[in-house]
Amino acid sequence: MLTDADPTFALIAPLVGGYLLGSIPFGVIVTRLGGAGDVRKIGSGNIGATNVLRTGRRDLAAITLLADGGKGAVAALTAGWLFGPLAAVLAAGAAFLGHIFPVWLRFKGGKGVATFFGTLIAVSWPAGLMAGATWIAMAVLFRISSLSALVAAALSPLLVFAVDPGGEGKIYRVYLAAFMAVLIYVRHTENICRLLKGEEPRIGGSKAAAAPPAAE
Repeated sequence: MLTDADPTFALIAPLVGGYLLGSIPFGVIVTRLGGAGDVRKIGSGNIGATNVLRTGRRDLAAITLLADGGKGAVAALTAGWLFGPLAAVLAAGAAFLGHIFPVWLRFKGGKGVATFFGTLIAVSWPAGLMAGATWIAMAVLFRISSLSALVAAALSPLLVFAVDPGGEGKIYRVYLAAFMAVLIYVRHTENICRLLKGEEPRIGGSKAAAAPPAAE
């Protein structure tokens, strides 16, 4: 850890670096390199793994999922190693923000679910794994991806508070989880409306492939 780093630099570097890393649109890059076209013109138009799967390429969806989660984790772990726990939280939040509002795509990015899990596992792995288990349990029970993400996100601040091993920066990790949860709900506004109407497509359902432009 760079204990002699300038305090201002130790705050700015994680924010800028995290945002730039998080804003890399892997869904767009992967589908183009994989010959699947522009994912923004397919299904919902979203750049995340769920929409990449609608190209029919499970391999590209898996790569996108890992890359979107990994960029948040890399940002957090690198900043934490260089500057400490607070920097890890700042970089994680910035990477999450970068994925949702990427400068390279005129600030029109994804919904942040994969990056949310990647950053949460990186900064508080017990809470991250429990949030992931929550997503899986909800997906098995209800087979609705957006509902699973919303429940996992809502519980994440409580999970960090309850199972984070503590130490320096725990309260900031709680704030980070809450920050990401709020933005996930904002980005899923239309999904929430469809859930309330009983119109949200189910995982593997026939509607997923022909989801309207606003769908996840």
